[in-house]
Amino acid sequence: MIAEIPDTGPDEAGPTAEEARQPSERPAAPKASLARGIAVIEDALKTLPTVPGVYRMLNEAGDALYVGKAHNLRKRVAAYTQVPRLSTRLMRMVAETVSLEVISTHTEVEALLLESNLIKRLAPRYNILLRDDKSFPYILITENHTAPQITKHRGARKRKGDYFGPFASAGAVNRAITALEKAFLLRSCSDHMFASRTRPCLLYQIKRCSAPCVGRIAETDYATLVEQARQFLSGHSGQIQSTLATEMQTASATLDYERAARLRDRIRGLSQIQAHQDINIEGIEEADVIAGYQAGGQTCIEVFFFRNGGNYGNRAYFPSHDREAELPEILAAFIGQFYENKTPPRLLLLNETPAEVGLLAEALSLKADRRVEIAMPQRGAKRGLLDHALANAREALGRRMSENAAQRRLLEGLAGVFGLDGTPERIEVYDNSHLSGTNAYGAMVVAGPEGFTKSAYRRFAVTGRAKDGEDVEPGDDYAMLREVLARRFARALKEDPGREGKGWPDLVLIDGGQGQLNVALDALRELAIEDIPVVAIAKGPDRDAGRERFFMAGRPPMSLEPKDPVLYFLQRLRDEAHRFAIGTHRAGRSRAIGRSTLDDVPGIGAKRKKALLLHFGSARAVSRAGLADLAAVAGISEAVARRVYDHFHSEG
Repeated sequence: MIAEIPDTGPDEAGPTAEEARQPSERPAAPKASLARGIAVIEDALKTLPTVPGVYRMLNEAGDALYVGKAHNLRKRVAAYTQVPRLSTRLMRMVAETVSLEVISTHTEVEALLLESNLIKRLAPRYNILLRDDKSFPYILITENHTAPQITKHRGARKRKGDYFGPFASAGAVNRAITALEKAFLLRSCSDHMFASRTRPCLLYQIKRCSAPCVGRIAETDYATLVEQARQFLSGHSGQIQSTLATEMQTASATLDYERAARLRDRIRGLSQIQAHQDINIEGIEEADVIAGYQAGGQTCIEVFFFRNGGNYGNRAYFPSHDREAELPEILAAFIGQFYENKTPPRLLLLNETPAEVGLLAEALSLKADRRVEIAMPQRGAKRGLLDHALANAREALGRRMSENAAQRRLLEGLAGVFGLDGTPERIEVYDNSHLSGTNAYGAMVVAGPEGFTKSAYRRFAVTGRAKDGEDVEPGDDYAMLREVLARRFARALKEDPGREGKGWPDLVLIDGGQGQLNVALDALRELAIEDIPVVAIAKGPDRDAGRERFFMAGRPPMSLEPKDPVLYFLQRLRDEAHRFAIGTHRAGRSRAIGRSTLDDVPGIGAKRKKALLLHFGSARAVSRAGLADLAAVAGISEAVARRVYDHFHSEG
């Protein structure tokens, strides 16, 4: 991320544009704490070098407040001691600073790359942040197999093969793979499934695979299909379609209508892929088109992906930043973070010049190990493409702002219904899930002005022990709820005893009735927390949605009108917690089912466990095996065999 723009003077004495915002909603920092922060910085200046690098402002908890880069560390950090030139926002940041850490680099480009990495990892509250940056899916055609596989891939490229992408979404990849299966009849099954087949699967029957697993196609013919698929994904679609069309005409002319029909279906598959590529600009082989649009203090950045001459889809991003931040610095920050964990293409097309564009291009070129060009076309087809991306960004931001406004109205209605002091910024909803007391889990979901905050969701594996250490009855929902709340808020008190952060809820919702409410209030009261509103949501008679009853301390139970939007909102909150709790329970139960008694044997890892299971067929057979039989297994020494034998045959 680019956290700074060029300063006005050569001595880097002034704050960056990002830092110079002055939000009016918060007061300036107290003079005493500001003086303390300045003293911390002045003390650090004594040993700071005059070289490029990255600096981190840290608070009392050791968390990063801000990460910045500098051409000259000492001169850059010294700017924070010039109080008359500090904005209100900077004063708050300096006031919270209790220590400073720096890392020197050889060049400013290296500092920029390191800054992006640290911001992605630490998410400092005073930086522009790209919070929803996920890895992109690719199409992979594997190597090292007589019948290469075509599959969706996300994450590190550890498997050998050819990768094509990125695609904007998993849905785009799935559609492309389905169409490619129809066009080239490549297998998508795993190597294990391939090796175990004795007859063709359903994909062969519906003409989406050529069944190389059972020899329905010769290896040379399958290799031809693989090569055609690689060429198509590499941008040579016209050549492949022309070849297939010629083959279809030849087959038809020789009265081989069955082969002609198969070729016709393959051509249709290729056409289906191209039908999803709505925008294609001649001359753009590998580029990302990035357009930013601002309104109401918010920003949407739309990214279109072009690879191998094809459009691989688009995605909208909404970076977190100060309301007064300008688009050039937001674009620079976005690009720095966006490409921190991915290789940039050869060309970036932007609708506006980002801050420090030359330094940014140099850093991206260094990361890609080849030249990366950043261009801002003003006319022609490329500008038309940017205008299209900008229109998408404008529409996406409009939808988001509309959704946020509706969400804010619902939160205000919620505050009115439950008599809260203000509109809740953070709502935590709790639910439990178990099966007759086994695999018990608690779940917490979080919602606020921007909807559900999935990064804040938490799972709790319930231990089943009461506060005094005694075991509780399996399936005791009250005890489970008490444990979950006690653990969640005890940790919150430990991490933020002054309750100054944003991790404290303004409202707690519990799935249940009066009994669950009493348990929740008791759990919080034991931690001396009595100022957080708690509401229990009980399903109505016959568990009818729309007839819920709500319980609060000191108030009689109440209900809302069936068509009240606030009621629908509360149902959504409860249902999301229920969904998350059930999903957590099922995942935990699946892991438990997948466990083996061998997992409890000390010193038995995955390889030895596999060797034993392959030799004996089951964990039960291993437990009954003799010492000599165990030692005869490949990879199992006599000492390990003795350990396994003793584990299953020792008394008690």
